[in-house]
Amino acid sequence: MNIEEFRLHCIDKKGVTEEFPFDQHTLVFKVMGKMFALVPLERIPSQANLKCDPERAIALREEYDGVIIPGYHMSKVHWNTLHLEQVPPKLVLQLIDHSYDLVVSKFTKKLREELGRLG
Repeated sequence: MNIEEFRLHCIDKKGVTEEFPFDQHTLVFKVMGKMFALVPLERIPSQANLKCDPERAIALREEYDGVIIPGYHMSKVHWNTLHLEQVPPKLVLQLIDHSYDLVVSKFTKKLREELGRLG
């Protein structure tokens, strides 16, 4: 999967914005202001960091040894780094959805209602 395909899937989700809060080379995707994905644009091969349930993160790292690794510059418990060109595209899409859902599940009732009101 290339970065543009990754990007399109992220921004298609409800309440998502994209920005460069850290530097001009790291694209960050947020849902209602909360980060769920980031992509270092100049990294070759292409990579992305996604939030992940800790138990699932360990299982993925074991199954995709060296291709899905603990989150680079992130909490190693809650984030994975994926080598986008080596992970099956269908799995990348599932992991984007998983990351988004994890972040949304932690929203306050008020924030969840606000997200629900968006088109």
